[in-house]
Amino acid sequence: MGELDGRVAVITGAGRGLGREHALLFANEGARVVVNDLGGGHDGRGADAGPAAEVAVEIRRSGGEAAVDTHDVSTWDGARQLIADAVETFGRVDVLVNNAGILRDCFLSSMSEEEWDAIMRVHLKGHFAVLRHAVDHWRERSKGGEQVRASVVNTASPSGLLLANPGQANYGAAKAAIATLTQVAARELGRYGVRVNAIAPAARTRLTLATPGLGDALAPPTDGSFDQWDPANVSPLVAYLATEDAAVTGEVFLVQGGRVQRLEGWRVADEIVNAAERPTVAALRERLTQPVAA
Repeated sequence: MGELDGRVAVITGAGRGLGREHALLFANEGARVVVNDLGGGHDGRGADAGPAAEVAVEIRRSGGEAAVDTHDVSTWDGARQLIADAVETFGRVDVLVNNAGILRDCFLSSMSEEEWDAIMRVHLKGHFAVLRHAVDHWRERSKGGEQVRASVVNTASPSGLLLANPGQANYGAAKAAIATLTQVAARELGRYGVRVNAIAPAARTRLTLATPGLGDALAPPTDGSFDQWDPANVSPLVAYLATEDAAVTGEVFLVQGGRVQRLEGWRVADEIVNAAERPTVAALRERLTQPVAA
């Protein structure tokens, strides 16, 4: 018996990297998997049905069930058709793993409108659009009297949550927004039986390998020791969050190697001014130039 027996999972960006590992583990745990991947380059250019098809073949060879989908999740119609095809193929959707992403690193001084828009389109709109159409499916089932036990796992990043990486203003902003989208969606969708969480993975993927200076640091160990950067390390948490009885919702988890940590968002660090009247510029200057208390 697998942890995900009978569950139907839609996984975007499942042709390579993290998404591939998620799809393989989900299938191994008994889920029927819709392997979605447009198959473009790490920068989002181009398309190739091969990666998604290869993962589906691998799942079927191992005795699992998988369907191939190559719709572009960054478009409204592509996201809608992905969910519609999943329902037509397997009868329903129980799990959505939003994983598709691209990279267009560039310093702000030279970033083009397209380099900004492409990241927002694939990451942020791609998460929202598929989730939005999945919500229609779950709400309809819930209103029909079914006890829905659905799960969404979004993909944020340490970039934007823990790190302010130079050259990743677009990527970091999109990933931070995905974390907030996760928390808002968790509060809204519980009424329909939907849990929403996010992961911030640190792993060896096409995107991290394309980040200047990270290639050598992420290389697999040559001595046979535990590979801290193997993307497969991330998938067990995603699988747990996708189980029918997982009680967690509205959380964001940092995942790297054998470590899982729960993250907290913006919170008040200290109080600068608390007066019964509007502060003056001079008062703010005085307070903000004081050293921060240890």
